[in-house]
Amino acid sequence: MAVEIGAVAPDFTLDDQHGAPVRLSDVRAPVLLVFYPLAFSGVCTGELRALRDAAPSLEAQVLAVSVDSMFALRAWSDQERFPFPLLSDFWPHGDVARRYGVFDADRGVATRGTFVLDASGVVRWKVENALPDARSLSDYRSALAAL
Repeated sequence: MAVEIGAVAPDFTLDDQHGAPVRLSDVRAPVLLVFYPLAFSGVCTGELRALRDAAPSLEAQVLAVSVDSMFALRAWSDQERFPFPLLSDFWPHGDVARRYGVFDADRGVATRGTFVLDASGVVRWKVENALPDARSLSDYRSALAAL
């Protein structure tokens, strides 16, 4: 079941790349919630590098979610110096991605789904791209500016 624009985003708690729990409802700022298939893959690395470089100017908390283990996310984050949490939706496998309607059950990974949430947790914008298709940073900027 997909999360629709205007709905309150489903709350969740996932561990970040350091093993610290991050609860969505504890974030009291706009959120750019980015689901991606797998750490270390080419398109995902390009997308998250672009977010890394743009993060200071986005005026939102970036939360990046994949089905990778915390250990893989830590290695990737250390290598790429991502300044935002990489959240592990490892177990139950893909549970949060499923709740947001962005889980590819045939491949066992999250799709390229992105949700912009306002400071009260309401979904104000969303997009889902096919696995090989990178998302547009300019679309993120426009969606956040509209808040």
